[in-house]
Amino acid sequence: MAIRVLLADDHPLFREGVAALLRARGFEVVGEANDGIEVLEKARALMPDLILMDVHMPRMDGLAATRVLATELPQTRIVMLTVSEEDADLFEAIKSGAHGYLLKNTDSASFFSLLNGVNKDEPPISRQLAGKILKEFARKMANGNGGKTNGDILSEREKQVLRFVSEGLINRDIAARLSLSENTIKYHLKNILQKLHLRNRTQAVAYAMQSGLLKKN
Repeated sequence: MAIRVLLADDHPLFREGVAALLRARGFEVVGEANDGIEVLEKARALMPDLILMDVHMPRMDGLAATRVLATELPQTRIVMLTVSEEDADLFEAIKSGAHGYLLKNTDSASFFSLLNGVNKDEPPISRQLAGKILKEFARKMANGNGGKTNGDILSEREKQVLRFVSEGLINRDIAARLSLSENTIKYHLKNILQKLHLRNRTQAVAYAMQSGLLKKN
């Protein structure tokens, strides 16, 4: 079944180009929005699988819209697609509930390689940007609460899975490393998010870095 996509960007020509690329790769573009308010209205009506959202838009920006939709439509994946390389936008997007962050200058091959992992709970984010996130949360960990953590609520297996996720491994590879099925890995990830009260895989890794949970004994 094709992934149903809603595009949110205030540049019609850009939306048209991305929509054409998506359709050519088998995605179903179900709607387009010009600003944050419009994307809220259309997302509620269309219930897309995926929203590609610009950060800076009129009336309501993509970060504010993401905060609303991450709560109202948790089953919808939100990926920021933006020109902004500002660290503040990147960190705020992940904190707001975005599942990924892609730059508009990403080449098409890399773009679709990252995007195709959405349904497998693989966050679409480049290694460079992922590195920024992990460094920032590691810095906060060093300056923050002295390593206090809620990690004791996770089982040893869940901690093991989270460590592999933090290394960038996809579910299939984690399953192979642990001699488990992919469904079992998905089950562990679901439990991790529920126990830590987090929204997605990206936030789980960021939390683990911040809290010191990924420190090896």
